Amino acid sequence: MGITRQVEIPPGVDVKLEGGVITVSGPKGTLVRDMRFPQIDLKVEGGEVVVSTASDKKRILAMSGTLEAHVKNMIRGVVDGYEYHMKVVYSHFPIQIKQQGNRLEINNFLGEKQPRVAKIIEGVTVKLGNDEVTLTGIDKEKVGNTAANIEHATRITKRDPRVFQDGIYITERA
Repeated sequence: MGITRQVEIPPGVDVKLEGGVITVSGPKGTLVRDMRFPQIDLKVEGGEVVVSTASDKKRILAMSGTLEAHVKNMIRGVVDGYEYHMKVVYSHFPIQIKQQGNRLEINNFLGEKQPRVAKIIEGVTVKLGNDEVTLTGIDKEKVGNTAANIEHATRITKRDPRVFQDGIYITERA
């Protein structure tokens, strides 16, 4: 029985498939991803990416949906891109942030002398504002992981999180 899913390719976007590796090119850039998975076929035909399987197994049906979502996210990324807005929240000690190469340095967090460091993944642009951090990029996974790295770097342990709400948090995803 199986299932077939189609993802439409918008004008201005070029999709190539070579041996299970998909390349999506658009106005904002190019993304490459390995989409090989047993019993799942990917084809580019007639302005569509077709994800199909002949299997009825739950795991394979679920994975076909995942691959479809990856293709949609790649197409959206090269057309519109992704943007995350993060807010710097503090009560007593003003947090200072500065970018140094591929890392974000968070100083004076809860009055700590040692700076906390968050890794910025390659392909993500960081814009620092007044108590605001904006992350932009074409790869949803890289932008999301960078935001998670920043949130994780300001995690509070050994204190009551209801009282100490300081940190850098995601406020908007677009």
